[in-house]
Amino acid sequence: MVKVLDEHERTMAFAEVALGQIRSLRQTAIPRNYEIWYVYATGYNAPLNKIINETLARHGKLTEGDLEQIYETYLSHIKTTDRIDKVGARVIGEIDDVMKVLSEALGMTGSYDASLSGATEKLSSAKSRDQIKSVVETLLRSTSEMRETNKALEDRLTLSKNEISNLQQSLEAIRAESLTDPLTGLGNRKYFDRMIGMAVQSALASGEPLSLLLFDIDHFKSFNDSYGHLTGDQVLRLVGLSMKQTIKGQDITARYGGEEFAVLLPNTALRQALTVADHIRRAVMAKELKKKSTGEILGRVTISVGVSMLKQGDDPDALIERADACLYAAKRNGRNRVICEADPEFAIESHSRVA
Repeated sequence: MVKVLDEHERTMAFAEVALGQIRSLRQTAIPRNYEIWYVYATGYNAPLNKIINETLARHGKLTEGDLEQIYETYLSHIKTTDRIDKVGARVIGEIDDVMKVLSEALGMTGSYDASLSGATEKLSSAKSRDQIKSVVETLLRSTSEMRETNKALEDRLTLSKNEISNLQQSLEAIRAESLTDPLTGLGNRKYFDRMIGMAVQSALASGEPLSLLLFDIDHFKSFNDSYGHLTGDQVLRLVGLSMKQTIKGQDITARYGGEEFAVLLPNTALRQALTVADHIRRAVMAKELKKKSTGEILGRVTISVGVSMLKQGDDPDALIERADACLYAAKRNGRNRVICEADPEFAIESHSRVA
């Protein structure tokens, strides 16, 4: 009883802190904001606490846009595991229910078999019409009960089939979310690692070209240092949006990590890949960055890009390594540019790295 009381008091304390923060900052008391401040009060999500403390120290408040961004970045993706667990529990529960119905049906089948066996014996020894009639009536009752049992089983199995089909769709949706970067809506690193392995294997088998673009946001750290991590997140969203608007069809886009992005271009040779990379670079640079909380114009974002193309004998690591070296060369040579492995800057970069 004491333990339950302690847990009650502890969670109530978290709730009071959450409501106190909402009240003092004059925010709307909607479930999303309550959840943010409740998690903040527990201290279990250190990145969330850090971004909130930093934003409050910098601006003294959190706007609705800030709260929405914090929730999407630091809380919404955490629910994926919980959702998988819940769907899994429902599948197990559904299977348990079906097994119970099947067990009951099997019991009923056993009883029906026993009735048939008994009826055979009784019919063979029946001497009168009334005795035969009694056996037939018993068989009719047993058959009717069996029919009802079979109908109930059929209905239950139909319901279970539909339920499991719905749960399967839920798992597919959750699986898609688990491979998606919640901030930009692009594929995440797990998705990229899976796709590049398949793309390299397919290209080597077919002999078709495969190119890789690696992007890095120029001076990204300075955005965070000057304007805060929420503005940094906005920069990442802007780059992600530019990639979505530029990349089409079978091409594969992903947030590779931090401020790095990757694009796989199947059936695309090096020169074509350079054109795609430069389109993305120009699309990013064309967008003006505006601070959500104040409307302040912060200028334009630029990216550096490295481009490599698959060679015979390559594995995914080799393809990534050359694209990364090209990216590093682009940054070393002034940023806001595209460099591929056919450019002299790449040769110099590779030589300096080996040396």
